[in-house]
Amino acid sequence: MIQVGTTLGAYCVIGDSVRIGRNCQIGHHVVIHHGTTIGDNVRIDDHATLGKQPMRSLNSAVTQATAQPPLVVGDGCLIGANTVLYAGCTVGANVLVADLATIREEVTIGDFTIVGRGVAIENRCTVGRYCKLETNAYLTAYSTLEDRVFVAPGVLTSNDNFVGRSEERFKHFAGVTIRRGGRVGVGAVILPGIEIAPDSLVAAGGLATHDTEPRSVFAGVPARRFKDVPGDQLLENQGWKDVAP
Repeated sequence: MIQVGTTLGAYCVIGDSVRIGRNCQIGHHVVIHHGTTIGDNVRIDDHATLGKQPMRSLNSAVTQATAQPPLVVGDGCLIGANTVLYAGCTVGANVLVADLATIREEVTIGDFTIVGRGVAIENRCTVGRYCKLETNAYLTAYSTLEDRVFVAPGVLTSNDNFVGRSEERFKHFAGVTIRRGGRVGVGAVILPGIEIAPDSLVAAGGLATHDTEPRSVFAGVPARRFKDVPGDQLLENQGWKDVAP
């Protein structure tokens, strides 16, 4: 079902039981798979693929073979060219998913979040509201980002301390957790199970091997506490309406 005011580009493929809201703009060669729901005022650029089912190889560690429920995209979203949004994903309102980004199954993206160009969000992740994941950041499976998290370009995360070896690893998969207002600088690496504390910062190029402390800057390889986060950078001092002083 396609609502009034929505336009479709050339060579789009729309699956069965797809619902597209009012005043949407669908680009050329867009593929929208069975059952996908798209809200009002959504823009989807050329060659995007929405609602595809995951693929599972015979030796996949964390991908399930079961079919996922349809993709849901909220009102006012901007979905870039050549993006892939899987079935089993829920995208909130006013989210930007930039060109070439991939969001896997069993992922929830909160309202007003930005998923930058080439970002990959693996399965079973939760991303909060007003987050920013910048160009080519990689969010490993089983990760949680709370509201107002900032992830700079080229950040890498991991969930497997056994680096793909031994049966024991299946008992210990753990993504990363970045608490409210946490920030990770360009090119930083966060190891499995690490928690970035509220309003703390892992500086550019840092290697987080241990949990950080709130309102603290961690820097180096491995990252260690360097100083307090400057007062004018604290979340509570940004004047944002959703952040209590």
